[in-house]
Amino acid sequence: MVKMRVAVVPVLSDNYAYLLIDDDTKKAAAVDPAEAALVVAAARRENVELEAILTTHHHADHAGGNSSLKAQVPNIKVYGGRQDNVQACTHMLDHRNTFQIGGIQVEALHTPGHTRGSISYYCTAGAPTAANPGAVFTGDTMFVGGCGRIFESTPEDLHNSITNVLGSLPAETQVYVGHDYTVKNLEFAVAVEPGGSTERLDQMLAWAKQQKLSRAFSVPSTMGNEWLINPFLRASDPKMSSVCPGCSPVEVFAKLRRQKDSF
Repeated sequence: MVKMRVAVVPVLSDNYAYLLIDDDTKKAAAVDPAEAALVVAAARRENVELEAILTTHHHADHAGGNSSLKAQVPNIKVYGGRQDNVQACTHMLDHRNTFQIGGIQVEALHTPGHTRGSISYYCTAGAPTAANPGAVFTGDTMFVGGCGRIFESTPEDLHNSITNVLGSLPAETQVYVGHDYTVKNLEFAVAVEPGGSTERLDQMLAWAKQQKLSRAFSVPSTMGNEWLINPFLRASDPKMSSVCPGCSPVEVFAKLRRQKDSF
């Protein structure tokens, strides 16, 4: 069995970059390496060879290190969405395209909403199980307890990306997001929860605050956990209709996003 592992590389003020590592072959991909020097240093510590960059979207705090990293690793492949303008991109991706990092299969999921061409990367090492879960890198499409702002698409697009594309992944899938916005997201989730906060939300918020105090990571989450705590993923839940009585799930989602914009 392929030994897949993810190393978290904090960059900028609150961004997460990552190394997706096949421990058998020591091949690795850098996910959203906004600060190339930090990612290269992490690859050296992990004793892995970088062979690809997985770019979730074109914003500089995610793709801004691509050219610098490519200059240091000239043969590196740079993946990005076909509908995005990803810095230094060499391999443009469409929905459901697949490729390998060592023995790890990577599937590109087109998840528009934050940007028109946003790509999430679903990675598996064999058939996913509870003991051997897959991982998904969501960039700014979905956060722990939240989702990204809508810049280039529509609420319908982002709702579909979160609910039907990411939401269809197995519950045990580990979710690696683009920013540590977890405390703020969970505070919002508590504020909009119909009937008041739940025990799960209270526990998650207390945990996230402790992680932040100790400068520890708030990733990964899991898709199963997000279905319980993420109000945007739960816009189709009849309980959430109190946010916008008589509204469709997309309208509930859009109202939640407007509320979060000013929260």
